[in-house]
Amino acid sequence: GLGGAEKAVDGFSGATPLGQIAAAKGMLPDIHNTLGGPLTDWDAFLGFLPGSVGEVSTLAILIGACILIYTGIASYKIMVSGVVGVVVMAAVFNAFGTTPAMQVSALHHLIYGGFAFGIVFMATDPVTAARTEAGKWVYGFLIGVMVVFIRVLNAGYAEGMMLAILLMNTFAPLIDYIVVERNTQKRLKRLSAKAQN
Repeated sequence: GLGGAEKAVDGFSGATPLGQIAAAKGMLPDIHNTLGGPLTDWDAFLGFLPGSVGEVSTLAILIGACILIYTGIASYKIMVSGVVGVVVMAAVFNAFGTTPAMQVSALHHLIYGGFAFGIVFMATDPVTAARTEAGKWVYGFLIGVMVVFIRVLNAGYAEGMMLAILLMNTFAPLIDYIVVERNTQKRLKRLSAKAQN
């Protein structure tokens, strides 16, 4: 024995906030932090919640986002439009609010789970993301919409971020194609208008 000394905790195993919400019946549950106490929004922002190492501290992820944007490696358009997509889709579900998952606020969708990590480090991958400037806005927005849609309507898959990114990666070439075609049609109309004058 340790002679009454307190034992240090090496790790924590438990349901993540999104897992706790997915398992809830009836009302939105009280979410717990890694020590079993109530989870505050500030705790979630700093990363004191159950989850994968490296994806739970929204503060650290925002610092990484600033570095990626400053160096020109990642597109702020995808990040900003992804956040807007989450806010819009969460507002739609909040308006109905018939299940605990539908009652989760946009803020909690942003700071719980892997959304921040995914939208900053994975969705902005230049190889798989949309490449046109207008396409980046659409691509990010649809990722934000899809992640909330998956989290709310699929209780067996509480996270949803990686699935949303993979799904939108398959549509990125189509988004770019539509943007390029629209631009081509606009230019052709301008050229034909000039030719008629």
